[in-house]
Amino acid sequence: MDYAIFDAGDVTLQSGATIRDCKLAYKTFGTLNAAADNAVVYPTWYSGQHYDNEWLVGSGRTLDPAKYFVIIPNMLGNGLSSSPSNTPEPYNAARFPKVTAYDNVRLQHRLVTEKFGIKKLPLVTGWSMGALQTFHWGALYPDMVERIAPFCGSAKCSRHNFVFLEGVKAALTADAAFNDGWYTTKPAKGLRAMARVYAGWGFSQAFYREELDLKTLGYSSLEDFLVAFWEGFFLPKDPNNLLTMLWTWQNGDISANELYHGDFKKALGAIKARAYVMPGKTDLYFPPEDSAFEVAHMPRAQLILVDSIWGHFAGGPGTNPVDCDFIDAKLAELLAS
Repeated sequence: MDYAIFDAGDVTLQSGATIRDCKLAYKTFGTLNAAADNAVVYPTWYSGQHYDNEWLVGSGRTLDPAKYFVIIPNMLGNGLSSSPSNTPEPYNAARFPKVTAYDNVRLQHRLVTEKFGIKKLPLVTGWSMGALQTFHWGALYPDMVERIAPFCGSAKCSRHNFVFLEGVKAALTADAAFNDGWYTTKPAKGLRAMARVYAGWGFSQAFYREELDLKTLGYSSLEDFLVAFWEGFFLPKDPNNLLTMLWTWQNGDISANELYHGDFKKALGAIKARAYVMPGKTDLYFPPEDSAFEVAHMPRAQLILVDSIWGHFAGGPGTNPVDCDFIDAKLAELLAS
């Protein structure tokens, strides 16, 4: 096991349910300095675990462990932190409670402050649902977070994004083997169907037009890409875990809490951090227009377009080196400011 567990005890969620003996899995890189002011929080994304974030951390990268103490907390529901797949009865499997991004970030804040004694964060950054959590850090702890860099993600799940996710969910749960979440054998048919739905959205129209699945990623045909890349991506994952994180994604909203009472513009305006908001030019989930709205209502934010035809995958997980280097350089720029 290359990660640690923060034992959070009994955690009451926004939904009113309590995860007893709640566990937050995390991995750190580097060393916290004496002043405890070199920590970077880098949350995980939909279905991802800390391993999937490591492409942005390392010697020669901006998030160099020789300089920064990088904390990668695993989302609730991702199979390492408390999840449907590892929680004992009665809150196991389909009974695992609804978890929000707010719940995740409140728990991460406890890790950062209680475990490490950190009072200031020079940076919080993340891709996709990691970006959603990054925005939450900025809005929930404006005096603690100095900079945020959410890339290819949003501060609130858009209506169109919600609808897309309904299609993903319908494909997965239509498999008879799913059995309302009480499956005894893996609903592979549903996972494969879900992968096929996702495949049309994760990469852009231009990505497919230019045949980058063949020419750059090296698959032998479009069908090979759909099976080997996409079905291969989802088949190892637990369906209830996927649905838990999907609900978190659909209900993402930095204003849905006791601080902002649903006032989205107020929540954006409360983010004091210097912000680089980096949408992908061809991202079908999180189009640049949504990011432009967010930036317009944030006091210290800049819109930086990732000019790429790799769609949502311009932001990760290390798939296109050119985009990775661009994002890395922007993190360096932001940290130097």
